[in-house]
Amino acid sequence: MNEVNLQLARAMVAEEYIRSSRNSSPDVSPTRAHRQLDERLRLFRRTRSLNAPSPVQHFGPCGRIMKNSAMVMTIQDPASQRLTWYKPPLTVLVIKKVRDATVYSPFVKLVQWLIQEKRMVVFVEAAVMDDPHLEQFSEFPSVKDRLMTFRLGKDDLTDKIDFIVCLGGDGTLLYASQLFQQSVPPVMAFHLGSLGFLTPFLFDNFQEQVNNVLEGHAALTLRSRLRCIVMKQSDSVAESEGNKQNKPSSFLVLNEVVIDRGPSPYLSNIDLFLDGKHITSVQGDGLIVSTPTGSTAYAVAAGASMIHPSVPAIMVTPICPHSLSFRPIVVPAGVELKISVSPESRNTSWVSFDGRCRQELLHGDSLRVTTSIYPVPSICAQDQISDWFDSLAECLHWNVRKRQKHMDELEDLTRSSSNDTLDSIGRESISK
Repeated sequence: MNEVNLQLARAMVAEEYIRSSRNSSPDVSPTRAHRQLDERLRLFRRTRSLNAPSPVQHFGPCGRIMKNSAMVMTIQDPASQRLTWYKPPLTVLVIKKVRDATVYSPFVKLVQWLIQEKRMVVFVEAAVMDDPHLEQFSEFPSVKDRLMTFRLGKDDLTDKIDFIVCLGGDGTLLYASQLFQQSVPPVMAFHLGSLGFLTPFLFDNFQEQVNNVLEGHAALTLRSRLRCIVMKQSDSVAESEGNKQNKPSSFLVLNEVVIDRGPSPYLSNIDLFLDGKHITSVQGDGLIVSTPTGSTAYAVAAGASMIHPSVPAIMVTPICPHSLSFRPIVVPAGVELKISVSPESRNTSWVSFDGRCRQELLHGDSLRVTTSIYPVPSICAQDQISDWFDSLAECLHWNVRKRQKHMDELEDLTRSSSNDTLDSIGRESISK
């Protein structure tokens, strides 16, 4: 409730409340009546929040929610999520888009500035050092020997990186998520790619923007990730026989996990369970399980709604279901989904995680999906709301439409059309 509405409500309720107080107790003073009124209005005040107010815990004289600490989920107000450093960041990982000539110059400028001006330790992927195009820049040799390198799958970056800078498109942010399968450092993404839905920063004044972030003047969007575990039937059999070498594969995904029919011409037949309860069987091309961040990726192309990344939820979207009534659904973030190939399925299924690590799901295999405790802290260029709606408008052209004419314009248009018609009729009559 904003200040104007609050004042109007106070005035209306105050008049009624004081009148009733005087009628029932003539000795009630206006000061005491207003004090009691403030206590009543306090229940209706709303702070600036992206979440609904917490519901009351009591229902009528006797009913209440049973307190159970294991079932309580605390959700911080997203508007209060701001970056802070408990010690100055010293190491930064720079991820650039590969095979894109437009990124080379910004990359060289950034790493040179971070090393020479900010005195930071800069990590890059080892393949970057072997790129011959970077040798064209005269500034690069002076910083090349001071760059630290890593190799994907071989070097562990856990607890080594304080801060991540992405140069490119949305794929660079997905790559950063893949690198850190546990806690992720804050990510600042510059738009130098094609779409740029997840990259809100422009590179023109990167020094000022990076300085603001390093000083802790930035809002954060905590982008939830999905924890996916592939349970192979063959692994279960081996474990029962005493062989514990094969562990279930585990992945953290930022956008979505996709289960599809692969190269088979037959429909997928996938069983979907929610917290152990069978919900439905999916007959179609497949199923998308996505985060709110991934709701604007593959899921929206399959007909799903777009969800703000601060909403705690998991979206389940069928791919071309052979049913007119199978609509996408949104489930609470805390549930566990189990997806398995139906025993009646004519074929196996295939699963991919953020478009990577594609593998086959055989009969008896299953995939378990739930929300991870390790989100991706994405730094906002403005704030959580403005960044998201700007991306909807600029990248997806959300609700783009020609403006409807107002009545004055229509009257002018009708009048001019009528005059033109009469003039043309008059000229035609004279000519005849």
